[in-house]
Amino acid sequence: MAKPFFEPHDPPSEAPGITRRQLLPWFGVAGLAAVTPGALGQAASHKPPLTTARYVYVGTYTAPDVPPGGTHPSTAVGIYVFRMDPHNGALTLIQVVAASNPSYLALNPSLTRLYSVNEYLAGQVSAYAIDPATGTLSFLNSASANGRHTTHISVHPSGQYLMAANYSSGNCPVFRLGADGSIGPKTADFQGAGNGTGPNASRQEGSHAHQIVADLDGQHVFEVDLGADKVNVLNLELGAGALSANTVPFANTASGSGPRHMAFHPNRKRAYVLNELVSTVDVFSYDAIRGALIWLQTISTLPKDFVGSNTTAEIRVHPSGRFLYNTNRGHNSIARFAIDEETGKLDSLGWESTGGQWPRGMNIDPSGTFLYAANQNTDTIVVFEIKSNGALHKTGAIVNTPTPVDVAFGPPV
Repeated sequence: MAKPFFEPHDPPSEAPGITRRQLLPWFGVAGLAAVTPGALGQAASHKPPLTTARYVYVGTYTAPDVPPGGTHPSTAVGIYVFRMDPHNGALTLIQVVAASNPSYLALNPSLTRLYSVNEYLAGQVSAYAIDPATGTLSFLNSASANGRHTTHISVHPSGQYLMAANYSSGNCPVFRLGADGSIGPKTADFQGAGNGTGPNASRQEGSHAHQIVADLDGQHVFEVDLGADKVNVLNLELGAGALSANTVPFANTASGSGPRHMAFHPNRKRAYVLNELVSTVDVFSYDAIRGALIWLQTISTLPKDFVGSNTTAEIRVHPSGRFLYNTNRGHNSIARFAIDEETGKLDSLGWESTGGQWPRGMNIDPSGTFLYAANQNTDTIVVFEIKSNGALHKTGAIVNTPTPVDVAFGPPV
């Protein structure tokens, strides 16, 4: 394995609870982020590559106490940078960048800048430059997210703006990006209006913005509000960076469902909303001109005979548009669905164990070859090859990374 290159910077000044003593584990990370011997053996074979090798970035929880939804203390120290093996998807650690709770990541359209949240009570967002030759990160700057517990971040398809979702305060700020990719001034801040609208008293006592994302062409922006059981539809004015309510201002989900994340179909005609609290996926017809979401179907992410508690976490549509996947925390699985070509509705294809506990993050490489499941509570990322029928096959590559949360794909190697 390549020797990891450490490039720490001080955690954001407003991030509470992190001390120099708690940052000492940085120097022991090399032994924690390693590909298993079995994965290395496969990588050494002469099997032809299935995809293009890429740099891969993993966000983590670094708090020394139990992370949100977790059951064990974290030993992570920041963002982990890997090089992908195109034969089996195995990851080789090349850099660790010290950062405070960089749980969710996003890249700009040109794959030259990476952005992270800093998920603390005083939420922040941070920017990094990507060296195209090595994939390594260099810290640019951080900015206050003007809210509490920043849980999601995305770059508008125009590349001009960074958008963040603050879970606890229910607001979503927008920042103009500088010519060098640094985070500039705040241009807008949408505040959700979910004042106790959901029936789940412990999770829906107010607005809880869990995601903000644009559609694939950047025509409209969507704020997924777990506390209010709705997806707010917004318009972003590219000149001023102002947000305004769309003519069709929102789409409802079922009462108590707790929508968490959404994903768009490559054909721009369908959208899929993952409901965390009831473990379902809502299928919507999407009118990109009007920004309107029209409900078509709701389907469970769990087997009928499952007994126990579960919350969903991540949802992804395969680049081919033929399949949809989501993670189940509790059932500890990836739910697989076939997407009907005509209607966009889902048919269950079954479930695949993630080989670990509490799979919070999950992503598919841009070629659609490999799926990466991040098991937060067992400190592993398990790699699956995606078959032509949507089935998942473990490649044998298991990456030992402390408290992985999100997986993001950077430029080709």
